[in-house]
Amino acid sequence: MDFQLSGWNFSKFIEEVVSPFEKLFNIFKELIVYTSGDFDEAIEWLRELDKEYKLTDENYTIDDFVNDLLTKGYVTQEINPSGSNELLKISSKMEKVLRKYAMDKIFGKIKKSKSGNHKTNKSGSKNHDLTELRDYNFGDSIGDIAVTETLKNMYSRTGSSELNLIEDDLVVYDGQLNSQMSTVLMIDISHSMILYGEDRITPAKNVAMALSELITTRYPKDTLDIIVFGNDARPIPIKELPYLKVGPYHTNTVAGLELALEILRRKKNNNKQILMITDGKPSCLSLKDGTYYKNSVGLDPKIVNKCYVMAKIAHRLKVPITTFMIAQDPHLQHFVKEFTKINGGKALYAGLDNLGGMIFEDYETNRKKRI
Repeated sequence: MDFQLSGWNFSKFIEEVVSPFEKLFNIFKELIVYTSGDFDEAIEWLRELDKEYKLTDENYTIDDFVNDLLTKGYVTQEINPSGSNELLKISSKMEKVLRKYAMDKIFGKIKKSKSGNHKTNKSGSKNHDLTELRDYNFGDSIGDIAVTETLKNMYSRTGSSELNLIEDDLVVYDGQLNSQMSTVLMIDISHSMILYGEDRITPAKNVAMALSELITTRYPKDTLDIIVFGNDARPIPIKELPYLKVGPYHTNTVAGLELALEILRRKKNNNKQILMITDGKPSCLSLKDGTYYKNSVGLDPKIVNKCYVMAKIAHRLKVPITTFMIAQDPHLQHFVKEFTKINGGKALYAGLDNLGGMIFEDYETNRKKRI
């Protein structure tokens, strides 16, 4: 039964029914990222969880779930190179689901925008694609009034359908002048990302998937390039993110920054930034002869100074670097503080639980100003 009170509509709450497939699917999405896309390992984990927490019953088993994954196109069958049996692997459809799942979990439900909107202090044309609203101020253009939201305010205030507007009901679109943003996201894949019994690479992968989905759906005119760095640095396609693993690598921060700046130099728009997720100190440099200079003990001045040079170069190119530190070491924080001071960027000390929220907030903040 529905009823109305002072402009509000009320109806009976209907609890959402989750199917057995959806219940297992939500767990599977977490496991497949944790296992870096290894389907067999993820299903093995799921079976163990089923034994402990009774996730299924005789009406719907884990085998039924696997069959549904195949039927729905989330998993594909491939021939084993040995020819002994068939391999099950996640599909491109599943990769897309994982990116959207990460975005919804970290950033919340975000509507798609028609263009890549970033606020800037340069002249340009306003538009109302942005969903940001604010109260009316004297002098605002009548054309900027958000009619639907204004009428909702009036109806909620009066509880009547009669037209009875007052100034307090008025809201306007917070129209902004637009620019575009080019972002390079750097992810540390050195061995320290899984040291001390703490999984740091999985949150980093989830953040990267969420950010890539955010940009491609809400800001499609923006660009996002993703770099991983260990002993060396290399760009990776978005589709590779669920399969990302750490290696027995040192941390060649300089190589990552050099590649990031090389990518950004090719971008035509003026707004550029680097977001770097790392938990370890820089401990490696590439040498001209193809070998590496490595030192994991303390902060090596030779490596640190080269990082400072890269920070200065990025500053000269007007590319701010935001460093997200997943570490508490005071000596390392001192290095990051000095690095940030030279670059003019930001340093954010993030725990694993709030890493995604901090990156989203930083990205949204940067897009609202001229960089």
